Order: sequence, then structure tokens, then C-alpha cells
Amino acid sequence: MIRAFVLTVTLLAAIPAAAQSAVEQQIRDAEQQYNAAYAANDLPKYFSFLADDFGQWLPSGRTDKASYQTSWTRFITGGGKVLSAELSDVQIKVGPGNDTAVASYLLHVKTQSARGVADETYQETDVWFKRNGVWKVIYLHYSASAPRRSAQQ
Repeated sequence: MIRAFVLTVTLLAAIPAAAQSAVEQQIRDAEQQYNAAYAANDLPKYFSFLADDFGQWLPSGRTDKASYQTSWTRFITGGGKVLSAELSDVQIKVGPGNDTAVASYLLHVKTQSARGVADETYQETDVWFKRNGVWKVIYLHYSASAPRRSAQQ
């Protein structure tokens, strides 16, 4: 009887851990797709990852989805483009209800604009909510990463 109880408790404890692991993988996959759409300058697909009530904090300030969509579309249709976007140091934290997650990572981005090519690394944090069975980015924070120091400094 005691063994059956211990086994039941052990199995029940494993269910949330397994669910969180599955959510973590879903978010890793979503982040790859989201950032691939950004790198490909695929605006409809890229914006499809953002919730309607999306907000973000960029180096230029806070903005909502409509404002961001207008300014980024203007940049891309005006001749600007993302040349590459590579994620590294990805960390995912899943909320206890398995319907929220936070992804933080470094994003190495090369962009082309009228001013030339920018080659920068940003620290990005994306907050994901699962609503009606669909994961969307509800909030994003994006800031320049401090330059890395070499081993000799």
C-alpha cells in the first residue's frame, strides 16, 4: 500500500515536470520560427507571432504592436533589411500553469539600411502567453549587449 502511494505521488510529480519540458521545447521551436521570419524579412509571418495587445521596450522607447508594425514595415519597404539574426545563450522559464513562458537570449543581428550595415548583439527577453491554444509574444524587451571583453583585458 505504501509503495503504491509513493509510486502514485512520484508519477504525479513527474507530470508537471514533463509538461514544463514540453512547453519549453514548444517555446524554443517558436523562438526559432519567430526569429527566422525576422531574419527572412517575412513581415506577415513575423508579425503573426505577436499578440494583438503586444508591447515592447526597445532602445528607442516603449511601443505597441500597431506602432511597431508601422515603423518596421516602413523600414523594410523603404529598402532596409535584416541580413542575419542568430540566437545564442537561450534560456526558457515556464510558468506554473504551463501557459506562460519567458525566453531570454542574445540575438546577433546584421541589418542593412541607408547608413550601411550594422552588426550588433542585443539582449532580448520575450514573454509568451498561450491563449486559445496558441502561443504569442505578449511583451518583448530588447537592449544592446555590452561589448564582450577579450581574455587579455
